[in-house]
Amino acid sequence: MLQIGKFNTLQVVKTVDFGVYLDGGEKGEILLPRKFLPEQPCVEGDELSVFVYYDSEDRLIATTRKPYVQVGEFARLQVKSVTKVGAFLDWGVEAKDLLVPFREQNGEMQHGRYYVVYVYLDFATGRIVASAKLNKFLDNVPPEYTPNQQVDILVVQETQLGFKVIINNLHWGIIYHNEIFRPISIGEHLQAYIKQVREDERIDVSLQPSGYENRIDPLSERILQRLEEAGGRLPLSDKSPADEIARYFQCSKKSFKKAIGALYKARRIVIGETEICKS
Repeated sequence: MLQIGKFNTLQVVKTVDFGVYLDGGEKGEILLPRKFLPEQPCVEGDELSVFVYYDSEDRLIATTRKPYVQVGEFARLQVKSVTKVGAFLDWGVEAKDLLVPFREQNGEMQHGRYYVVYVYLDFATGRIVASAKLNKFLDNVPPEYTPNQQVDILVVQETQLGFKVIINNLHWGIIYHNEIFRPISIGEHLQAYIKQVREDERIDVSLQPSGYENRIDPLSERILQRLEEAGGRLPLSDKSPADEIARYFQCSKKSFKKAIGALYKARRIVIGETEICKS
């Protein structure tokens, strides 16, 4: 069945000067304009992976270009214009901006600003639209995650505790400030790991898998590599501030101290008050 607002594998049924027509099943033939055709020639019977959407005249059309977001996903998008029907966002689709109706906004959206939204198919109108009311689309199914399970996240909001994230387009989660060892930004898509699902079904997430703190060998190798690149000396020691260590190696101070301690015992480095040096 054709999925509007998503990628589909469709068969070429007819070639014309201005593109090819694809088999859209019960939706009929769908045009893939020539400018979106792959480099190799297409013939009847070929199958192409295409994104299907409604153009500005509400006709189904296909493209091989990947939009910033598909139906059923969340993304941080910029407002291109605001009209009497709502705000229109740039979602990477040519000649067709994405509407957020006023009823789906948390306060009036402003031109040029970025917002995290959910994209869905409005079954009443059949059109692809977006909503900034994220809670409607999250935590609607029980969280069935296991500790250390790898997940995809979208960073949504910074709070006093850390960053709120969306997990697998399904659930809210949080990454705590004291467990972040690299810069992250709102709207960033990342791979992460489940720490725990609490009794109240709130979910703690980490950017490192469980046991990362004890994986010293790879970190030791990175420290030695950086020492080599820096001519045998780095302005870090076991007394350096945690944020400075994180900036260099994206790890905690605890991991860094364990790593340089192991290197010291192996007589690979010398630890000074303000620096480490190759032996």
